[in-house]
Amino acid sequence: MIAVDIAIVGCAVALLVSAYQVARGPEPADRVVAADLLTFSLVALVALVGTRLGRAGTFDVVIVATLVAFLAAVSLSRALTGGRR
Repeated sequence: MIAVDIAIVGCAVALLVSAYQVARGPEPADRVVAADLLTFSLVALVALVGTRLGRAGTFDVVIVATLVAFLAAVSLSRALTGGRR
């Protein structure tokens, strides 16, 4: 369980750094990438805490949140490019 605890700390640090980048990003593209990292860091943190606590129901939430985060990343990148392919 020490590895899970270390991974939780790593995800928490990534969450803080990406939140700072979302707030202070100089370009909209930087903010979109940081928001994507923030979302997936949060999903990873939920998965790790669920593993640490031994809750099996957490993984249903993780699957749904991952799908929503992927669709959000695609739509944000599409909005950033102005709809061009």
